Amino acid sequence: LTRDRAVVPGGYISALETMELKWRMCVLLLALGCAVALAQDDVDVEDADIELEDDINEAVEGEEAAPSTPPVPKVTYQPPIPSGDFYFADSFDEGTLDGWVLSKAKKEGIDEEIAKYDGQWEVEEMQDTKLLGDKGLVLKSRAKHHAISAKLRKTFVFDTKPLIVQYEVNFQTGIDCGGAYVKLLSQTPDLNLDEFVDKTPYTIMFGPDKCGEDYKLHFIFRHKNPKTGEYEEKHAKKPDADLRTYYTDKKTHLYTLVLNPDNSFEILIDQTVINSGNLLTDMSPAVNPAAEIEDPDDQKPEDWDERPKIQDPDAVKPEDWDEDAPAKIADEEAVKPEGWLDDEPEYTSDPDAIKPEDWDEDMDGEWEAPQIPNAKCETAPGCGPWQRPMIDNPNYKGKWKPPMIDNPNYQGVWKPRKIPNPDFFEDLHPFRMTAISAVGLELWSMSSDIFFDNFMVCSERTVAEQWAKDGWGLKKAAEGAAEPGLVTQMMSAAEERPWLWVVYILTVALPVFLLFVFCCSGKKKTSDAQYKKTDEPQPDVTEEEKEEEDKENGEEEDDKEEEEKQGEEKKGDGEESQEEEVAEEEKEEDGDKSDEKDDDILRRSPRSRKPRKD
Repeated sequence: LTRDRAVVPGGYISALETMELKWRMCVLLLALGCAVALAQDDVDVEDADIELEDDINEAVEGEEAAPSTPPVPKVTYQPPIPSGDFYFADSFDEGTLDGWVLSKAKKEGIDEEIAKYDGQWEVEEMQDTKLLGDKGLVLKSRAKHHAISAKLRKTFVFDTKPLIVQYEVNFQTGIDCGGAYVKLLSQTPDLNLDEFVDKTPYTIMFGPDKCGEDYKLHFIFRHKNPKTGEYEEKHAKKPDADLRTYYTDKKTHLYTLVLNPDNSFEILIDQTVINSGNLLTDMSPAVNPAAEIEDPDDQKPEDWDERPKIQDPDAVKPEDWDEDAPAKIADEEAVKPEGWLDDEPEYTSDPDAIKPEDWDEDMDGEWEAPQIPNAKCETAPGCGPWQRPMIDNPNYKGKWKPPMIDNPNYQGVWKPRKIPNPDFFEDLHPFRMTAISAVGLELWSMSSDIFFDNFMVCSERTVAEQWAKDGWGLKKAAEGAAEPGLVTQMMSAAEERPWLWVVYILTVALPVFLLFVFCCSGKKKTSDAQYKKTDEPQPDVTEEEKEEEDKENGEEEDDKEEEEKQGEEKKGDGEESQEEEVAEEEKEEDGDKSDEKDDDILRRSPRSRKPRKD
């Protein structure tokens, strides 16, 4: 840019046109921002392949009513139908507990009053349902034991097919302390669903659990020790993701466990992987024990020295080491300030204080006036007995201790010797677990109205994904359609947490303000006509001004050439007239040169510059 014109291919753009372009860019950016904010209010429900029914209230004929806001689109619910091969599927849309068995047992080891599994189960719609007709299994009771189970269509055997377990959970009233996990019950000859309790053998336990601020997502499987035949629980590592939102947002979430024959596993929430690993390397305790263990009978020798440093036994305390020297001493160079009032106390009794009328000296003791600062000490450097200030004692060394040196007898930290593990085994296929024949919920919860829905046990991902699309996909679309827009959510959040207004200002208003300043403000150029002749330095002549001067100089040279031609034509009139003309021409040339210098000086002066046209 040069002053008020911008050089572009093919010509110049004036400052006015440049400012207009900036304004247009600002308006365009603001329009894009508004469009993005408004786009958040629209919910795309076409991906779920659902039908939207718009219930619009028509105005009564003949009445002029104010335009009303159209209602939220409603999602038409259709019960999901399982496709392909599966082991268990239930959507509860028939409204009954057919196929499910309520436990009639009692829990052992606790008080008789709470030992019964008498927690209530119901099949009903969610409290704030967005899908009319969508029902699920609801845990209704608080502070009670609940147990319910159902048989699989066929037993699942862990061989060459993966296992996929999937179901939905909604904590409708939040969750304080309790679980919503599912158990896959082991196939045993004595399995009786009427006696389903916490000690009933299971193969896998999977699902959410929370108590206090501990948010968990369990994946536990019971592994059989091939040497002893005993079962031990193996817990998956804790996921890195923050699980808090899934317990507090009161939305329906889809929990999925995928267990593959190659011992790998995946845990998904809402079809997003939040944890994955391998049964051989990512379980605690490990599936296979260590080949060597510490000898339990080995003991540390009495003369074993574990000290890496010891005091130097040859060190001697220096003779001039004074252990009794104090750390602080009085400053002998200090001088009492002039005007110090030694005889005046810092505080005196308040002369205006009056003994209260209800003061009882027998009960309250002798009355004394309250102490106030001494008025005389306000103008003095200090009052009371003057004492020298304390300073660090340069001769203080403290108690002498021998220096530390490397221990020549250091043997390292003692550890018991290693011996072969008598219980060692190597199971390279922990996926081959005990077969499962039933699915059950055995829970204790301090919260009620926990909603379960759309259980699925299968081996094919396509079956599970289609089941999720037809069930959970509809819930997600319906909940999304009923959600308020982005602006409304931000406003409601700010009402609950006022400090969010500061965040909004920093993230929204500040960038807009900076954009406005960048686009709409600029350095004002001072017109050349406004310059005054002063002793202050003036800006250098620009390239454009030089070009104009070159053009003017070129025109003057052309005028000189014409004058010279005219002079040559007049030479033929005679030698005398020629000499006179030559003399006159020399005078004229001298005058022209002086005039050119004066004109050049005037042109360079800012005072004589003409305002440039846009």
